[in-house]
Amino acid sequence: MKQRNLKPLISKIILFYSIFYGAMKIIAVLFQDAWPLPNLIMTIPFVIFAIIGGILLKRDTYSWVYVAAGVIVISIVRYYEMQWLQQLHQHFN
Repeated sequence: MKQRNLKPLISKIILFYSIFYGAMKIIAVLFQDAWPLPNLIMTIPFVIFAIIGGILLKRDTYSWVYVAAGVIVISIVRYYEMQWLQQLHQHFN
């Protein structure tokens, strides 16, 4: 039976999701008139995870801390995203 190595797999999923999320937010700001500052602030954790994930991928070393933090932060940000966007928009306007 082939052994699965979940740590690299989940790390790569977090990396690609972070890149995708950031790209979608930038596209929304540029082409769909989304609120620029709140949306760009919401991408900060994903930019950090993309940078760290890129370094881990380049070195071919993976960490359970990165995986756990990625899953937790992504889940929390996605759950509260709309509420936080509205609060940030009200704060900056």
